[in-house]
Amino acid sequence: MTGELTDPRAVSALRSVAHPVRLRILSLLTAEAMSAAEVARTLALTHANASYHLRVLHEAGELVVESEDKIRGGMAKRYRYRVGGDPDRPGTPRSSTEDRIAWQTATHSEIVRRLASATRGPGTSADIETWVAPEVWSEAMDAVSAAMNLLHERAVPPGTEGAIHVSASSQGFVMTETS
Repeated sequence: MTGELTDPRAVSALRSVAHPVRLRILSLLTAEAMSAAEVARTLALTHANASYHLRVLHEAGELVVESEDKIRGGMAKRYRYRVGGDPDRPGTPRSSTEDRIAWQTATHSEIVRRLASATRGPGTSADIETWVAPEVWSEAMDAVSAAMNLLHERAVPPGTEGAIHVSASSQGFVMTETS
């Protein structure tokens, strides 16, 4: 791809997360599967609004239906965030540069929202543009991946006693050679 998004699946995935509420839903559904009613209560949304955003994320392949429960004569789908998955999804190293830029732009406002509610306590923030040996880069990316996977795998439902509400973001890439 050069200059524009032409893969309908990539465009759909980008649009699915290009909304602050959807980014919050993805984070929320990392720890547990939830129905639209549960998402609505947790994020203070209307049921219709939560259902809409869940449907958009599901249709883009960002969520899976983990189960369906009978509730008051109907069926309530319980959705979970599909962590990992497609290596070509926007925001991953194998997606195009344009897709990755769009993904980063879409998530920027959510990160700023999270920072506004940050507390003082253990945490880290870092930025670097430097040159290293390829094996050092590989080791660093493995460590970052392991840390992010640990957080995804051990996430607990919101409000779990003894748990703390955290935010972690990561973006690493090899730069183009400059003259």
